[in-house]
Amino acid sequence: MDYHNKLVLAPMVRVGTLPFRLLAAGYGADITYGEEIIDHKMVKCERRPNEFLGTTDFVEKGTSNVVFRTCHEERNRVVFQMGTSDAVRALTAAQIVCKDVAAIDINMGCPKSFSISGGMGAALLSKPELIHDILTTLRRNLDTTVTCKIRLLTSSQATVELARRIEKTGVSAVAVHGRRVKDRPRDPAKWNEIADVVASLSIPVIANGDVFEYEDFGRMKNATGASSIMVARGALWNASIFSAKGKLPWDDIKREYVRKSILWDNDIKSTKQTLKEMIMHHSCLELAEGKAVIKSETNEDLAKLYDEEDYYHFRGCSAYADPCWWAQQRHLYSHRDFVHFDEGAVSLKELATLSCLQVKMGGFLIHLRYEDYKGQLSVC
Repeated sequence: MDYHNKLVLAPMVRVGTLPFRLLAAGYGADITYGEEIIDHKMVKCERRPNEFLGTTDFVEKGTSNVVFRTCHEERNRVVFQMGTSDAVRALTAAQIVCKDVAAIDINMGCPKSFSISGGMGAALLSKPELIHDILTTLRRNLDTTVTCKIRLLTSSQATVELARRIEKTGVSAVAVHGRRVKDRPRDPAKWNEIADVVASLSIPVIANGDVFEYEDFGRMKNATGASSIMVARGALWNASIFSAKGKLPWDDIKREYVRKSILWDNDIKSTKQTLKEMIMHHSCLELAEGKAVIKSETNEDLAKLYDEEDYYHFRGCSAYADPCWWAQQRHLYSHRDFVHFDEGAVSLKELATLSCLQVKMGGFLIHLRYEDYKGQLSVC
């Protein structure tokens, strides 16, 4: 995996699920991190191809609880981030998912109490021997790219020394969040200390902290010398931050996110959390929209709220729910009969005659409104 000159979506709990990763990628994110998954949870999972959605799901054994969902479209850019405090357990978890992702990343920067209390996240920063054990174990036993994400230590020199030890484990890159554990999000990121790390390493460094506009990618790259730039809150508040053409209105982004959450059957708690974070930045949860999101219990509720009921019902039409119908439809058209756009392909025959298109997504044909995508069609 190439870590040079990339725009990177940061890992974000309850946000970085498949719909949001694809949303960011659609606007230009080159690498997309999933939300942190704890190794204890992952080792209880089994891999299940989901033919209904065209995804690969990692499901807790004996349940229908999807812990991690991915698809072929993001295979070469999605990073599985893991929380761990044990090398053997980390390897067991990584082996379950490694063939379906572009890289495995170890979280060494999360300052939240649930992570630190388990010896994970930022708790690892004070345990360089354990860091070495975890990373070398993964490197020796996996063919997949291995990286890690850290925070600044109490001094620039201490951060550089740790980063050098990490480099010796053979990881492909290291991401550095330009804040210390005690710092709050409102505290300015210390780009100068990230620059010290960059100057001391030969492997790529991914710089993270205080990117809120597209122009900040270039500013941070110039200031730090980092190989690539990572963004968290700036992308959460408006995923079109990755677009060189400029941001779209956040109302448009919200609706697009809702559509993708419906399409990929995202967990309702994740969808609500992401929408609430967007709303809290741009508005207030105490207003009508925020209260309605909090009250919503299903994706259908959210579809009604954001005037996406037609999309919801097209996605859930009777034909879509019939596996036999799918098997028949998948063989109707040759590859040259399609034009490609966004995640899928539209039949040229239907493009000329129908307002409701059969769209090939995730290996399957689904129904979508022409109005939703008419501006994105291009013949390949």
